[in-house]
Amino acid sequence: MASLGRSLLIAFVLLGCWEAAVRLFGVPAYILPGPLRIGAALVDNHVILARNAAITLGEMLLGLVCGSALGVGCALLMAISQTARRALRPVLLVAQALPVFAIAPLLVVWFGFGLASKIVMASLIIFFPVASAFHDGMARADQGLVDLARLYDAGKAGVLRHIRIPAALPALASGLRVATAVSPIGAVVGEWVGSSAGLGYLMIYSNARMQTDMVFAALAILLAVALALFAIVDRALARLLPWAPETLPR
Repeated sequence: MASLGRSLLIAFVLLGCWEAAVRLFGVPAYILPGPLRIGAALVDNHVILARNAAITLGEMLLGLVCGSALGVGCALLMAISQTARRALRPVLLVAQALPVFAIAPLLVVWFGFGLASKIVMASLIIFFPVASAFHDGMARADQGLVDLARLYDAGKAGVLRHIRIPAALPALASGLRVATAVSPIGAVVGEWVGSSAGLGYLMIYSNARMQTDMVFAALAILLAVALALFAIVDRALARLLPWAPETLPR
């Protein structure tokens, strides 16, 4: 509670400095609006912002589910089969190295201006941290336990189910946290490239009309949605993995 109070105090001080600087230097609103002007835009356009935020949140959630499922499946295949590991490792590297910004126009052409292209974009961004973290967690399972299981005639499937996967769950949780944090990127980039709704579309639409206060208002809503989603996922993972306590204080 004290940490939250300090964070709120710092935020209010920074916002106050921002507002004072804008007023003191006479910065035009179309270049940098003050927090009060942005707050007024939030209140005056709350219906439009809420409607577009719901669309972006839906894209983020679907992308998170699809990307996480794809990442978990890929990691399991790599753990089960050495052939699959050799074949899929380059795919992982390409998925991380290729900027989604570069292929976003192609995804819009292939999957259209609707929901599908945004889900694919979000899934591509989410896929790598989940697959990489889960696979690394399984690869780093206690070798002594693995050897003991094999001594008792446990097959590859038994070792995977009873030793490697449980040992990798904390790593998977870390990957899911990272994936949740980056999930807005794919959705918003997709809306920038081609969309008729969502917070990304609203930013582009407002920016083209020099409504910078609406751009900041949409950014504020996007930040709030992303933080809320991360907090929910983080709390859920902490409850699902109580046997893996954190060692660093928050």
